[in-house]
Amino acid sequence: MSDRLKILFIIIDQLRADCILGPLAEHVKTPAMDALRAEATTFTRHFSVTNPCGPSRASIFTGLYAMNHRSVRNGTPLPGELTNVAREARKAGYAPLLFGYTDTTIDPRTRHPADPELYHEEMVLPGFDEIVEMRFHSAIRWRADLKAKGYDLPPQSRFFEPVSPIKDQLARPDDPPFYSQQDSDTAFLTNEFLREMSVRADQNWFALLTYIRPHAPLVAPAPYNRMYQGEDLPLPNRRATAEEDAALHPYLQEVRQYNPIQSLVQGCQDQLDHTSDADVQMMRALYFGLVTEVDHHIGRVVNFLKDSGQYDDTLIVVMADHGEMLGDHHLWGKHSFHDPSFHTPLVIRDPRHKSAHGSTVDALAESIDIAPTILESIGRPIPAAMNGRSLVQFLRGDRPENWRDCVHLELDFGDPARPTQWQGNTSIPLREANLVILREERFKLVHFNGPLPPVLFDLDADPHEMNDLANDPAHATTLLRLTRKLLSFRMTHADHTLTDVKIGPEGAQFFQA
Repeated sequence: MSDRLKILFIIIDQLRADCILGPLAEHVKTPAMDALRAEATTFTRHFSVTNPCGPSRASIFTGLYAMNHRSVRNGTPLPGELTNVAREARKAGYAPLLFGYTDTTIDPRTRHPADPELYHEEMVLPGFDEIVEMRFHSAIRWRADLKAKGYDLPPQSRFFEPVSPIKDQLARPDDPPFYSQQDSDTAFLTNEFLREMSVRADQNWFALLTYIRPHAPLVAPAPYNRMYQGEDLPLPNRRATAEEDAALHPYLQEVRQYNPIQSLVQGCQDQLDHTSDADVQMMRALYFGLVTEVDHHIGRVVNFLKDSGQYDDTLIVVMADHGEMLGDHHLWGKHSFHDPSFHTPLVIRDPRHKSAHGSTVDALAESIDIAPTILESIGRPIPAAMNGRSLVQFLRGDRPENWRDCVHLELDFGDPARPTQWQGNTSIPLREANLVILREERFKLVHFNGPLPPVLFDLDADPHEMNDLANDPAHATTLLRLTRKLLSFRMTHADHTLTDVKIGPEGAQFFQA
């Protein structure tokens, strides 16, 4: 083992936690992740602090709650002055490498109005060197690779449509795409990573590898497209009808229309019916197939590290940016306040602390903890502004003192350019179209800005969040306690970039809070 760690940071897009550790894991094949977990530390209660992709990654990279970085929706710029894990790693001598995408929207104050980076929301986080571009809306390198291999390329907008193997026959949602499993986006990105890293074994590198899958559109190459059969899978956690689930709260009545089951596929949306269990299970089976595909390629990456003698020199972090409802509560996507949208897997292997390998941690962890964990692991101080806390003590087999007893989650559901359904149907102003969640081990409060009522769940008695207790007089004290706790939490975690600095006759003094 060398004195200096290499860093492998893997982010999987839209993977819910229970596919790796939980009820669904009994039905999903993830042998690579299972093997890695046996030699790593698994955090069983890890949550993305905000959704969807852009905001969640902004929090992961900056270590900040959305209330502080304010990149609250896809396409909302991340302030250019904010530091992040890549910028801080450079101060330790690393040149962070990007394989995939960071989903960062550039601060327009830092560019000329004509700069091409201001015409796309999927740009590169400052501090990373983009080695292989793999963005959902472009993926130039992958498309060029397919063309070089002789594929007849459809327009980019139709890349993720299924294609019937029978000529002139209408494609089914579970038919494969036009490319084979050897040439999928997941395979291509892994191939490029392995090719590039094959000549960097003698370096102390920092690499971010980000997979698009199992993010929709759900289209999987054979054999993953029919690896799982719907009739063999458990049904989602839900009430009898979508209307019954939506009756829980006015927000849910809108969200079920925003991400209907038809939004999961391209080219054959009219074949899906949200009331059909067979269609629901087909989509879940496709999702699981994509999970297994990603797992296979993560296995290739881990085997490369072992074969090249770098495995015990590398800190490995595997996580997802956010979750997926997957039909629970008759919902799809991640624009929900229910746990499956926010509960995500987190597996970290620190080769220096083998006594903790194979362990699980049930302490509440947040996605903003990743940047501080990486920085402490490479010997860098954690910036005062970061809201997250390092998980390094857990990796050593210890538990930090005064660890958090709740997680703080956020979701913005407005749009300044085109008002969303939620804004239009509820007349909620843009800056009030948001919610915040305070989730303890037992109780969970969903507080809405503006006129919408709160939601309260007792997770011990109601783990699938079916019953709102906010209007139950027996829980009025709990509702008040959590509301006050939420207010205090947000006051405590406001921006502290300079609040602990004192300037006087002795110059600038930096204090540790």
